[in-house]
Amino acid sequence: MMKMRLLIAWLLFFFGSVQAAELVELIPQVKPSVVGIAIHNPTASPRLQFIGTGFVVGNGKQVVTNYHVIGRALDESRREQYVVVSGSARDITIHPMTGRRNAPQYDLAIMEIEQALPALRLAGKDYYPEGSRIAFTGFPISNVLGLYPATHQGIIAAITPIAIPVDNSRDLHIQALRQLREPYLIYQLDATAYPGNSGSPLIHQASGKVIGVINMVHVKSTREAVLSDPSGISYAIPVRYVHQLLQQTP
Repeated sequence: MMKMRLLIAWLLFFFGSVQAAELVELIPQVKPSVVGIAIHNPTASPRLQFIGTGFVVGNGKQVVTNYHVIGRALDESRREQYVVVSGSARDITIHPMTGRRNAPQYDLAIMEIEQALPALRLAGKDYYPEGSRIAFTGFPISNVLGLYPATHQGIIAAITPIAIPVDNSRDLHIQALRQLREPYLIYQLDATAYPGNSGSPLIHQASGKVIGVINMVHVKSTREAVLSDPSGISYAIPVRYVHQLLQQTP
């Protein structure tokens, strides 16, 4: 019995060490492709207001993020514009958006930029099974912490229907109503995301490929409590819908 316990303990330690080693090697490969999404206002102070995360795909000039991150109309009289910010800390480069594609029904958007950046590999269109180990890198609370990428990990806890919440009935547009009637399946994660993580790439640890896009976190009480009392439950849009959006004409 003692030998069996020792064997089980060794196996748990071994596989835990292998997973940790995989993630240590994976993070430096992912970080160069993860970017900040911000509103740039040349007359404001600060000029950049970080609002989310994105990641580079395809030819290096396409940045995936959530539609809810860049869906709001900006004040053109104040010269506001959505931009992509690469780099980290104070060593950053601002990339103006030259075009975009939207899929609000899947809470996805693709921003076009001129300068090519390192791109991540996308997984296929099949769902990954529950229990798969995942990680996501993004810029949580970036307006406070700055542009320092952080990585969180966990597992796929469930594959569940989505119903994107809205603040009030005015936001129940036709696409949202259709989605409530015909929900599609998304990943529920046993992992903690924070404000600013919207648009982060969901990485399958074993393959290093993007399998989804972080878009929601379960709030237990109030939005203000997300930081002090996180639920540990987050959601991600499967990458199959990114493939669909990439095939659309800009």
